[in-house]
Amino acid sequence: MAGGRQFRRDAFSLWLQAPLVIAMRCHEMQMAALTGSTQNTAEMTRMVTEKMAATAESVVAANFAVAKAVMTAASPQATARAVSEAALKPYGKRVRRNVRRLSARKG
Repeated sequence: MAGGRQFRRDAFSLWLQAPLVIAMRCHEMQMAALTGSTQNTAEMTRMVTEKMAATAESVVAANFAVAKAVMTAASPQATARAVSEAALKPYGKRVRRNVRRLSARKG
């Protein structure tokens, strides 16, 4: 990526939007607890499975980035940047998608 632009974008989106997703989910859980609703179990299940999938995808992407860097004899700085970008990308993608999905819900 051009000078680590994708890494900066994903890092910034995580820094800014992850607390937003947490707050929206906590609000939904609180409202479900106050009203005695069980509708929130699907969101909690999604939250856990999504994190497990993002972790697995991140590990695989980081390993492929390391392998590619070794095969191309990249510099340590280039390797570190490529691994960081690859590891962070799955999380950034999911956080942006969750912000859109959770903020579009009707309250």
